[in-house]
Amino acid sequence: MFSLQEIKKSGIAAIWFMFLTFPIMVIRVNPLERTIQWRWENMLYVGIGVFAFSFLWREMLRRKEMGLKKKMQEDGSEKPGFLQKAAENPRLILPALGLVMGIALLFPHLVNPYQISIMTLALIYVVLGLGLNIVVGQAGLLNLGYVAFFAVGAYTYALLNKHFGLGFWACLPIGAGMAALFGILLALPILRLRGDYLAIVTLGFGEITRIVLENWGKFSGGPIGIRGIPRPDFFGMSFSLSEAIMYIYYLMIAAVILTIFVINRLQNSRLGRAWVALREDEIACQAMGIDKAKVKLSAFALGATWAGMAGVIFAGYNTYINPKSFTFMESVIILSIVVLGGMGSILGVVLGGLIMILLPEYLREVGHYRMLIFGAAMIIMMVFRPQGLIQSKRKAYEFQEDKGAA
Repeated sequence: MFSLQEIKKSGIAAIWFMFLTFPIMVIRVNPLERTIQWRWENMLYVGIGVFAFSFLWREMLRRKEMGLKKKMQEDGSEKPGFLQKAAENPRLILPALGLVMGIALLFPHLVNPYQISIMTLALIYVVLGLGLNIVVGQAGLLNLGYVAFFAVGAYTYALLNKHFGLGFWACLPIGAGMAALFGILLALPILRLRGDYLAIVTLGFGEITRIVLENWGKFSGGPIGIRGIPRPDFFGMSFSLSEAIMYIYYLMIAAVILTIFVINRLQNSRLGRAWVALREDEIACQAMGIDKAKVKLSAFALGATWAGMAGVIFAGYNTYINPKSFTFMESVIILSIVVLGGMGSILGVVLGGLIMILLPEYLREVGHYRMLIFGAAMIIMMVFRPQGLIQSKRKAYEFQEDKGAA
């Protein structure tokens, strides 16, 4: 049975939501007929819904607390969930990889070009999420202007092709290198910053980049952008539209595999260990003799490299770019991919990227409510699983005592 205190809390929440939604849910103005329609039944529905949902929410929180207590092991650590166990089970890794690769290779032959385009866009954001995962997930440096490096790569390809006639494959390493250079230029003046101050500076860098592209018309085309960007070719071969869509999809599959391979090797390297040490305790990291400046510069440069590469592919995929494609919301989406998937987890970021891009697209049938559903799902996810879909597992080394020597 519910206590009087819980009923009182639910009643206050219902009244508060009824007050907040009154202008939207109750008042309906018809400007043509100059009439106002009062829909009082909507207020009743809001009150009943919030009243019932508040009980359900508290019950879910109560069960979460009870479940955490039961899942705690004797050493005080939390037991891994289903996805965590599946990702760490060596018997399932190879079959799962084979199944995923088989589905990925057959996917373009089973769906229409629109579905292929949406999946290609999702894979581009997966690469962006993996790149940001280096900066945020591995090194612990909050970057809210990551989309600026994405824009640098895209505009590098568009401008070099427009003025110098360079092709996609020539611009791909140049775009990645230019983004890395901008990452170093951003990191140099902010090496001493951390936390909120670092986030504000990177946010300003992203907005400055967008404003420059929007107002420097002679250089970037201004708000109109750049059109007619050629799609990626294959040794000079020309493709039809459907063939080009399929080709870019397979190109993104290769880019994702390459990104996962390189980042996985970086995680297990000396540099990757230095990133983790910097994330956990910056002072202790410096006290252990790690060059903090070089570690931060490498994180920003490598993270920006993948954003620049994704930007070049995005420009070829879209054949048109303008500053509206690189707003602050894009940085928020990429950061949400990292947080949702699990900071520091490669597999988690891949899943997070697919969910963040594909889910809103497949919810278009419910109209404007799709973002409401998506936002509610994100809130529930962050409350009940703040560590993300797949939590990054830190490797531990144990020193075994040599009994023979003893």
